[in-house]
This record gives sequence, structure tokens and C-alpha cells, in this order.
Amino acid sequence: MVKMPLTNFDGKTFVAFIDISGFKHLMKNGKAWEALDKLYKYGYEVLKGNNNLKNRVEGLFVSDCGILFVRYCQNNLECLKAILKVVKEINKKMLNHDFLLTTSIAYGHFKYQERIEFEGIDKNTIYGNAYVSAFIDNENGKPNIQPGQCRIVNKNLSPNIIQNIKQNSRDEILLMIRKRDHDKDHYYFYWMREDPSEIERFEKEYSKFEKMSSNSKYTYISKVLKGVYDVRQF
Repeated sequence: MVKMPLTNFDGKTFVAFIDISGFKHLMKNGKAWEALDKLYKYGYEVLKGNNNLKNRVEGLFVSDCGILFVRYCQNNLECLKAILKVVKEINKKMLNHDFLLTTSIAYGHFKYQERIEFEGIDKNTIYGNAYVSAFIDNENGKPNIQPGQCRIVNKNLSPNIIQNIKQNSRDEILLMIRKRDHDKDHYYFYWMREDPSEIERFEKEYSKFEKMSSNSKYTYISKVLKGVYDVRQF
């Protein structure tokens, strides 16, 4: 387990559950350890650099996943933007090495409690409906979350946040949040694009991976996330 120096937390906030995509595939091709090393390294770097006392994002990384949450969450909209910025930065750093993540974000009650520690034993308790919602969505949400996607669970989002997303505000983060066809339960954050005008083409190219073999799809998705749309080699 890799974690920042975390103090106990008990309150309502945004929680992100991050998971390495295709980890079994990475184990087969010998890249699993490198993926874990990069996730821990970049997760630590990004969170360490996130030193804003308001809406500070903290978290821990264990096995092939990470759990992030916003401390001092007094303005829900600013908290959401803060955690999305961190998610974007971690995803981009991992993508530079062709490692893909999935991220589910939920709002609600979250509790982290550090327990007594002995040498060789580290006991920590994490629970709350925000964590459960994010975890379940990432593991079993419908539709299945796909490599590279980051999505926000609709449940418990405040009317203010929904209104700001729908208004297509000028905020650079909120501009990149969209609904997807046939999915009424999530908003999707297009961290991999810099302009909302690019989203439609990205979706069109991204969807082509569904016809590919498992061996090809991760390579293809990685290229599309980077903005390379030449599928002839596949």
C-alpha cells in the first residue's frame, strides 16, 4: 500500500476509485509491475503537488487501484473540479507509458480511519456510500466502464452541479463533461481532449475498438486517447 500521510476523515465529499485497465493482460505480457510502479509514483507526485488547503485531494494506492477524496469540501462544485484535475493529471502521466485507467467518481458520505499499526501490519478502515458507489460503478456499473474513461455517478449530485454542467459554462473543466447516449446514470469527463469540439470525433474513433481482439484493443485505445486516429494498422 502507498498512501500520503492521511489523517482521519468523516464527512460528505467526492471520492474517486481509480483502477488499472487490463491488469491481467499486463501480468501476461510482463508489464504489471511497471504499471503499478508508475501508478504509485505518479499518484504520489500529483497528490503531493496538490497543496491547496481548500479542496485538497488526498488518497492512497493499494494493489492496482487508487482511492482519492477531497478534504475540506465546502463548495461541491469546486471540489468536483479539484478531483477531476487530479484524475486528469494522473491519467495523462500513465498514458505517456501506454497504461490505461478507469475512474469512477461519486459524491456522498466518506470515512477514513487509521487504525493501530504494528510492524508488518497496516490496518485502515474505509467506508461510506461515496466509496461504495464509486467502487461498485467501476467494477459492475452499467454500461461497463471502458479503458481510459472517467465518469461521475449521477446519484447524489447537487442541482447546482448539474445546472453548471448543463449550462456549458466557460470553465475549462466543466466544458469537458458530457452525457453519453444510452446512459442516464453518468456524466463522462473527457480528460484526454482539450476542446469540447473534439469530443464527437473522439467518441466515433474510440468506439471502433469494440470490433477488435483483446490483444489489439489496448494499443488502439491508447493511440486514440493520444489523438492518433489512424486505424489502418489494426
